[in-house]
Amino acid sequence: MKRGFWVYLTLAAVWFLLLIWQWGEHKRVVNAARATLVDRARAITTTVGLVIRSERRGRGIVPQIRLELALNELIKPGELEFIALRNSSNHVVVKAGAAPGGDEERAVMGEVTWTQHAMVLANPVDLGSNSVSSNDIIRTAFVIPSTGLVPTNDVAGLDKITNQPPALDKPSVEIPTLEKTTNLEDTADQPHRTDVTDRRPLRIPPQYRRPTWMSPEEWQSLMAKQGLHSFVIRMSAKPVETASLQDLQLRGIIGFLSTLSVVGAGFAWRNTKRSADLGLRLVKASEMNMHLKQMNLAAAGLAHETRNPLNIVRGLAQIISKESTASDEIKSKSQAIMMEADRVTAQLNEFINYSRPREVRQSPVAVSRVVQDVVQTLLYDAQEKQIVIEHQQTELLIQADEQLLRQALFNLTLNAIQAVEPGGMIEIKIIHPPGPEALLEIRDSGPGISEEHRLDVFKPYFTTHAKGTGLGLAIVQQIVLAHGWEISCNGNEPWGACFTIRHLRVVS
Repeated sequence: MKRGFWVYLTLAAVWFLLLIWQWGEHKRVVNAARATLVDRARAITTTVGLVIRSERRGRGIVPQIRLELALNELIKPGELEFIALRNSSNHVVVKAGAAPGGDEERAVMGEVTWTQHAMVLANPVDLGSNSVSSNDIIRTAFVIPSTGLVPTNDVAGLDKITNQPPALDKPSVEIPTLEKTTNLEDTADQPHRTDVTDRRPLRIPPQYRRPTWMSPEEWQSLMAKQGLHSFVIRMSAKPVETASLQDLQLRGIIGFLSTLSVVGAGFAWRNTKRSADLGLRLVKASEMNMHLKQMNLAAAGLAHETRNPLNIVRGLAQIISKESTASDEIKSKSQAIMMEADRVTAQLNEFINYSRPREVRQSPVAVSRVVQDVVQTLLYDAQEKQIVIEHQQTELLIQADEQLLRQALFNLTLNAIQAVEPGGMIEIKIIHPPGPEALLEIRDSGPGISEEHRLDVFKPYFTTHAKGTGLGLAIVQQIVLAHGWEISCNGNEPWGACFTIRHLRVVS
């Protein structure tokens, strides 16, 4: 019992660990699919950054309409759903596509946010190395809106904030090195500031100078509002969901097969254990059977040896009862000894008959003739109780051992005669339905047999008669089983018992 428990526990542990392993592999596949999608989003933002770098051509200005057209070309439903460029305050400067729920402003720089069916990534704008000198001044790119920013009558200022090249007659201003700052407006207002650590002069490109029609505050506001700072990109998570579903189906199949394997191994172990137990029990039963056979032979020999002294005792009692000088009391006791000797001898004969192995020698047998012989043999017993025995005549031939069939019919008919009250009736019927088999029924009008005893009547030494030995029906069952037939005990409506022998093979 303990060994089986540990085997089942080990199988359950292996199954559980296998399921955990498959779940871990599924999570790894999903994470790999997500990482691939994130890398693709970052590659797109890097590509767009390269386009912006090439578009600004060193002046830091990108037209909005051209950037919007480029971004709209990237939008693909089911893949890239939304892309936006934000300023340093996380307000959208340029966008393409639709982002439900305000993802374009809530996205945190450098973080990846996963929604139900999408991935949102905020990535900084990479404009490359744009320092004026020693990385002291960090250039930026800012977008010029399509309308409403530049007065149409200021031609001199228009070429400073559009993508037109600056005039050749506007030389750069020679200035000393500035302090480290990203405020480009300060560089325009203080062209002659000198750094104590580096006195090399710098050339500030004209495009970073404040236009003449703008105040310093307006120029600073424009730079803060339209300057590009970060990307927000929303990618469809359908590739991740597809990869997750396919992998989950694969892991489900593996889990199902592993479950079947573990359950099959459990059943195999149980069957192996049962087979081992049955084999052990079979060996013990074989030993017991051999012992019973030896006991059976010993009991049969003892019964045979006991029958001879009983015959001697009966003979002496018979001689004493016939002596002329014997008194009536002696003669009466001698008669009692003879009756008991006959009763014990009959029981010994039945026991020897029951213990004898049944060797069936089958041949075509006329059933009606065997039934008629049995009825003729028991006619005196039936007439003594005024019992009527009815049987039909038929030409039916069956395959059977005639002597064993005669003995079985004799025991069944004698059992019926003993059970039926005086004036009763016994009926022996041979039924041949269409087919190769026939039935034999022995019905009586006796008290019948209760349902709880209908299986016990074929057991040795079980009897409902006061004078019965309990071996008659057991011998009948032996004969029936030796022929491959089947016998059953049922009720005979409205009263009595009915013994039916089935599967009698008919000889055509």
